[in-house]
Amino acid sequence: MGLTRGRSVLLAVVCAVAVSAVYAAQPVLAQIGGDLGVPDAELGWIVTAGQFGYLVGLALLVPLGDMADRRRLIAWHLVLAAAGTGLAAAAGRTWLLLAGLAVAGLFAVVVQTAVAYAAALSAPEERGRTLGTVTSGVVVGILGARVVAGALAAAWGWRSVYAVLTALLAVLAPLVIVLLPPDPRTDRGSYRQTLTSVGQLFRERRFVSRGLIAFFLFASFGTLWSGLALPLGSAPWSLSPAQIGLFGFVGLAGALGAARAGRWADAGSAGAVTGGALVLLAASWSAISQAPRSLWLAGAGIVLLDFAVQAVHVSNQHLLTTAYPYRTSSVIGGYMIFYSLGSALGATATTTAYAGTGWTGSSILGAAFAACAFLVWAADRRQAARPHPPVCRT
Repeated sequence: MGLTRGRSVLLAVVCAVAVSAVYAAQPVLAQIGGDLGVPDAELGWIVTAGQFGYLVGLALLVPLGDMADRRRLIAWHLVLAAAGTGLAAAAGRTWLLLAGLAVAGLFAVVVQTAVAYAAALSAPEERGRTLGTVTSGVVVGILGARVVAGALAAAWGWRSVYAVLTALLAVLAPLVIVLLPPDPRTDRGSYRQTLTSVGQLFRERRFVSRGLIAFFLFASFGTLWSGLALPLGSAPWSLSPAQIGLFGFVGLAGALGAARAGRWADAGSAGAVTGGALVLLAASWSAISQAPRSLWLAGAGIVLLDFAVQAVHVSNQHLLTTAYPYRTSSVIGGYMIFYSLGSALGATATTTAYAGTGWTGSSILGAAFAACAFLVWAADRRQAARPHPPVCRT
């Protein structure tokens, strides 16, 4: 039993493919809209459908990891996510596409079960490094999906994106059963007890503050990646979906560069890393705002933004799984509810802002979200530094 290098890589691949089901639509939104007749101002709802399903899954499905064999749970969720992407691939109407993406998003929360499983199998002194490895799969999925989706859509249309995802998800399910160890836990509570424990987390300062940071962090992230295709696909660039997808490589370089954040967290620097990365996140938007005028500046800003997002995300998960070692699935699921809400907000708000004020409006929005995350971090640091009143004992 344990998490070997090969098993860590398999979990990272599971995360990459599963999360792609939620984000693959972003570089091909214009193509989907043209095929199904969806107006530009409503394209954000295509991404939001997957995010909504993901949100529901975080609340209702991820806590199952604290009461079930997580290996089998991961396999079943992969199969059901494949059913959702299969429906999306065959959809001839907008509502069928949205339903398929919602189902795919619902079971794409296998990502969080995989992350919690990895944290539980890791030695405490290596937990940050392990989380950095496994969550790098999430980053590869979120950003790499744009590259692959853009290329597939250019060659065979947007439906091919979801057909390929369906095949990959279906292949991974049996591999998980064969190659991962059974869950060794025997102290598993009931579903009701598990959901109650999740609700209790929302009354604890450490959890709520890290959750709010994640909310604004991923609202800023979603503002970029749900809206970037709009200025890049317009004059003066008029890039194709495949060319827009290549910007995923740019973001991937920055995000993977932050893999060391796990080691920094193991060394006790998670709090400082969070603050510094949030400052970098806000600053990155000054370069990203230049996308209609300079692709080089926009690319540099994207590298900085994705580095900052991954550094904060790994640090957050390290702090929470260390603080709640016996409820890793519940705490990761609860934390990611903030993530999902923030991503959905960014996806819908950026298309609305772009329709009204162009990419400048979207950039101001993204920077504002980053500033809010920093303010939450600073307030939490002040609160934690305050001396606690002595407890009177009689």
